[in-house]
Amino acid sequence: MSRKAVVIGAGVAGILAAAALAPVVDQVVVLDRDALPDTPEHRKGVPQGRHAHLMMDGGLAAMDALVPGTDMRGHLLAAGAHEIHLSRDMIALTPEGWFHRWRRREHPMITCSRALLDWAVRTAVLDSCAGIEIRQAQVVGLMGSGERVTGVRVLADGAEESLEADFVVDASGRGSRIVKWLERLGIDGIRERTVDSGLVNSTRIYRVPRGAEDWPLTLVQPRPHTGEPGRSGMIVPIEGGRWMVSLGGSRGGEPPRDPDGFVEYALALPHPVVGQLIAGAEPLTQVFTSHSTSNARRYLEKAPAWPDGLVVLGDALATFNPSYGQGMSVAALGARILARNVHRRWGGPGLARRIQRELAKPVEGAWTLAVSSDVLYPGVVGGEPTASDLFAARYSKRLTRAATGSYTAASALWDVTGLRAAPTRLMRPGALLAALNGPSLPPLSGPPLTPGEHGILAGLIRGGRSEEAPVAP
Repeated sequence: MSRKAVVIGAGVAGILAAAALAPVVDQVVVLDRDALPDTPEHRKGVPQGRHAHLMMDGGLAAMDALVPGTDMRGHLLAAGAHEIHLSRDMIALTPEGWFHRWRRREHPMITCSRALLDWAVRTAVLDSCAGIEIRQAQVVGLMGSGERVTGVRVLADGAEESLEADFVVDASGRGSRIVKWLERLGIDGIRERTVDSGLVNSTRIYRVPRGAEDWPLTLVQPRPHTGEPGRSGMIVPIEGGRWMVSLGGSRGGEPPRDPDGFVEYALALPHPVVGQLIAGAEPLTQVFTSHSTSNARRYLEKAPAWPDGLVVLGDALATFNPSYGQGMSVAALGARILARNVHRRWGGPGLARRIQRELAKPVEGAWTLAVSSDVLYPGVVGGEPTASDLFAARYSKRLTRAATGSYTAASALWDVTGLRAAPTRLMRPGALLAALNGPSLPPLSGPPLTPGEHGILAGLIRGGRSEEAPVAP
């Protein structure tokens, strides 16, 4: 008897879920409301699609395990993405000071546009995994009962139809209606939590200035401990000789979307380096703004009952403040958990519930990182910080201070933020001792630039702001 699976959503989470299921079923049907482009193009169904996206090392390793015979890092780099080693290729002003830079090719991550990442992952999976079909359709509900899901109801070409399946994965993103769908099956009481700092992201693409082709990723982080709105800025190298420049501000400190205000906001950050770099650079797009930035979590692993044949992962399970860059990597780790379990236990009773509970582990680490900082901003919606939030924030502050001048502390932080290790990594003896001792190197008074980078920055500052070029829509 043939096996059939349905995946709701054709983003990174959905495509990787399809790759996870393909080896154990005969057909995987991936459903998405959007028509998917044949080239790397932005699509409407990705609310954060025009803003900075990072693929952490842990997520990349999970993708490598999911896509047989494909070097995902090599595939992405060949498509135009950049590889950044946090220990060497980043200048970052944290709330506790500037990170030193070390000459180590460690803690890598991939930077590119979301459009390129979606396209590259999708083409790699479709080329490597047999039996995957993508259809344009809107899912309007689940079939089955509270004991077992047997398929989905879809709306396509104006007509509703039933699509039977042995296994269903909801990877439809932050707009998922999974809680409502479960209620119709008789499963209610799902706990949900939202923590919203009011963050607004504004992003604009620039052409990389001549001579700055190898400029490091540049990051000015927000300061959650001051009682003032958090303000941040980052320059991320992406494909096509371009910089993606994203500014973020929590409630009361939102960045503007007009071109002049965009640069002025960047210049007014705790250090003006982001503004100095872009003031004379050529803009290639308008300023795009997004408010889809809240942390939202559905505690499906704690549901009083769970149907066989249904798993929820990616943003449909939990979304995080995009400033931390962990969402897609958590989705990749979730797809890896799905693959491991269906390969070993396909058809076993309680399989879906087992997977759903295991998916909570990578979610918990990313959630703690994001929420323990976001709850500290003024005007946050989602309740007062808990005792565990405050403890995590205090320890993170101390460890970050140590990490500005201690590679041991920095490495521990990057292992966790890069999703190569669980948050318990931060409590190992080496990290604890580093946090206790503080930074071993003296604090930096400015960004840790090489002599060549100092010259590039000085030249851009001398050049001043250039006349605005025509911009793409």
